[in-house]
Amino acid sequence: MVSTKASSSSAPGKSRSSGSQPSLKKVKGENFYRNAKQVKRLKMLTGGKPVRDRDGKIIEAAEFQKGEDETKPGRVQPDRRWFGNTRVISQTALDHFRTSLQSRQNDPYSVLLRRNKLPMQLLDDAANPSLRKRPHIVETESFSETFGPKAQRKRPRLDVGTFEELSKLGAAAADVAHDAAVSASMAIAAGDPAALAAELTHADYIEPIYAKGTSRRIYGELYKVIDSSDVVLHILDARDPLGTMCESVLEFIRKEKAHKQVVLVINKCDLVPNWVTARYIQHLTPRYPTIAFHASPNHSFGKGSLIQLLRQFSQLHSDKKQISVGFIGYPNVGKSSVINTLKSGKVCRVAPIPGETKVWQYITLTRRIYLIDCPGIVPASAHDSQTAIVLKGVVRVEALSTPSDHISELMTRVKPLYLARTYGVPLPEKDAPTRGWEAEEFLDTLGRMKGRLLKGGEPDREGVSKIVLSDWVRGRIPYFVAPPERPEALNEREAKARAVAEKKGKGKEQEEKRVPGVKQNLRSIMQKNSFVGEDARPLEEEVVGAEEEDAEGDAEGEQSSEPEEADGQGDLAWGDVFPEDDSASTGRPTAPESQPDADADADSDTPAAKQPRMKTNKKKAENFYSGANVKNKNRAKGALLKSLQGKKGAKDTEKRRKR
Repeated sequence: MVSTKASSSSAPGKSRSSGSQPSLKKVKGENFYRNAKQVKRLKMLTGGKPVRDRDGKIIEAAEFQKGEDETKPGRVQPDRRWFGNTRVISQTALDHFRTSLQSRQNDPYSVLLRRNKLPMQLLDDAANPSLRKRPHIVETESFSETFGPKAQRKRPRLDVGTFEELSKLGAAAADVAHDAAVSASMAIAAGDPAALAAELTHADYIEPIYAKGTSRRIYGELYKVIDSSDVVLHILDARDPLGTMCESVLEFIRKEKAHKQVVLVINKCDLVPNWVTARYIQHLTPRYPTIAFHASPNHSFGKGSLIQLLRQFSQLHSDKKQISVGFIGYPNVGKSSVINTLKSGKVCRVAPIPGETKVWQYITLTRRIYLIDCPGIVPASAHDSQTAIVLKGVVRVEALSTPSDHISELMTRVKPLYLARTYGVPLPEKDAPTRGWEAEEFLDTLGRMKGRLLKGGEPDREGVSKIVLSDWVRGRIPYFVAPPERPEALNEREAKARAVAEKKGKGKEQEEKRVPGVKQNLRSIMQKNSFVGEDARPLEEEVVGAEEEDAEGDAEGEQSSEPEEADGQGDLAWGDVFPEDDSASTGRPTAPESQPDADADADSDTPAAKQPRMKTNKKKAENFYSGANVKNKNRAKGALLKSLQGKKGAKDTEKRRKR
């Protein structure tokens, strides 16, 4: 019976094993049950034990176990190759390295190539252990006053002596605070004006719309752009360059990312006078390289200079296959528009409202230059009010709940004459153009002129305020922040130093020490707004560069090499081309007598008018081949000359051809 049960119980198991896997016959010396992975794991588990004999002595050590010979103290033979990867220099060479690179490290006009190959830690005094000061406690306080039986330790001054008294004092202070809160609430309920003024109102709370550009997501995009860029272009608004400059971001780049180059680009130069742009360039150039720019698909300015500058950066970073250029700045300053202008096409979404760019994106300018667009950022500042944030163009005007609150500040910044000319609203007093309207009066008048009325014929102030703020953001209202004036003492000091250097013959050295800048012809900017009075000043000659720029270059930045004609030059004389010298020694001909016409031109005090630069599409260049007989152009003239030669002349010409 037992055997029957065992056979019956084992039958199903055999049927299951035979049905699932084929039966394997065990053969000595062969492994049918372990694959390579299992064998490796098994060796790892069993290979860490040593092999011992009967007495317990180790016959074969484990894989990582030391034997008796290895446990004995030994001596490692030194080798000169240990010191082959080090370099020993003298102290004078180290001082020279530090002094020469210390000034170049933070210079915005110098580029340190291959910084990872240079020992930059030697330039950082804070990281240099030899310059660190060890704290000496004894110098601060003597040993006897700090330790020992005469130690003097500072204790907090309390009016209580026990913990019970301290608890009673805390309970009394809590009761006083509770009574003050109850009395304040009763005063508010009674309608006390002082208590109502002290209470928080809706104006004291920051609405979410005024926090645009300060979110963690936007700053995450900013840090990605900065980390991925070799060159950072900070775009500024020409109407307020100092107000739209991200000082905190520039400070972060200077401290944490000192190897990245920063270039300031003043965009929207067509909205301000030329002298304002020139003054801001002169003011910002000592800090960073500054370029004036006007983003436009047809009438751009500064495109060739900016592309040429980026090409120079790509040549400096020749060890890299390509360089990345990041664009940062406030919202609505024109970062995407600058990229579209450089690319000569619409590659980025643009709009006259802030916040159009949501995430960063890569754009290919050339094979070696890549552009990175970044969303607009607003650095947190305690000095900017809500009105200042709105007037900087950070907030979308359509989303404002009460836009009329910001009109009064706008009217204090803009001259009444410009508002009257823009909207056709007559001035309150024609004799006093500097006197303007009240904000409510201006909105009422403009609302009735535009037909923006509510029920009952009342003007829609909020709707008209949105129109005015939209025109402000889009640049339709003439306005700019006056550039900082240079002190007269500084100008006199520079002029005196320049005169002394010229007397000593060091004029060239002084010119080399000056801060280099990009030469741009600011006169060629097409102005969109017209200014009057003190705002319309002539452009200073010393600021204008003598180099003409081609503003309509293609995406590759090819500029025309046509030279600009000299201003105020007359006809060239013999002495201008061939200077007079001793004719006997040099063998050069003497200058002929000057003609009376040339003398009259030289004596005239009126300067010669500057002629416009010749364009290739207006007049074709002439040379020798344009009038010569090339490819039988003058065939009739040639036939006439041949007939005049006669038979003898014809034979002579044939002989010459045969020769």
